[in-house]
Amino acid sequence: MPTIKRQRLGVYAGSFDPPTIGHSWMIEQGVRLFERLVVAVGVNPDKKYSFPLEARIEMLRQSTRKFRTVSVATFSNRYLIHYAQSVGATHILRGIRSVSDYEFERTMRHINGDLDTSICTVFLMPPRDIAEVSSSMVRGLVGPIGWQKIVRKYLTEPVYRKVLEFHA
Repeated sequence: MPTIKRQRLGVYAGSFDPPTIGHSWMIEQGVRLFERLVVAVGVNPDKKYSFPLEARIEMLRQSTRKFRTVSVATFSNRYLIHYAQSVGATHILRGIRSVSDYEFERTMRHINGDLDTSICTVFLMPPRDIAEVSSSMVRGLVGPIGWQKIVRKYLTEPVYRKVLEFHA
C-alpha cells in the first residue's frame, strides 16, 4: 500500500502590529519552504494593540495576496502549538533577530516539543539590512514631523497606506 505524503503546512504567528518588511521577508521564505503557509494573527487579551485585529488581518491579506498558498487567520486564548495542531501544521515558522529572540524562541521550541513532537519549529534569521526591523520600532517612529518618510521603508505599500490612514 502506498504511503500518503503529508503536505508541509507551516504556521507563522505573531501580533503583526503592524506587519513590517521583516514579516514580509519571513512570509516569502515560508512560501518557499512550505506547500501551504498560514499567517496567524495571535490575540492576547492582556496586550494593548495599536491597530485593531481587523486592520492587522486586512494589512496581511493585502500584503500576501500575491501568494496563492498563503492564508491569513487569527487565534486567541490558545497556545501556538495547539493552534498549529488544529490546522494540521507540520511546522511552526519563527524569526530570530537577536540573542534575546533566540533565548525566548529556544525555550518556546522546547515547550512546544514537550506538547507535540510531530510539529517541527523552523528558525530563520533575516538579512542584515532588515534584522532590526520590528513592529515596536515602527510604532516608536510614528509621530514626529516627517515620520511618514522614515517609516515608509519598513512597511509594504498596503501596510504603509493603512498606517497613514490610522495616523492622519
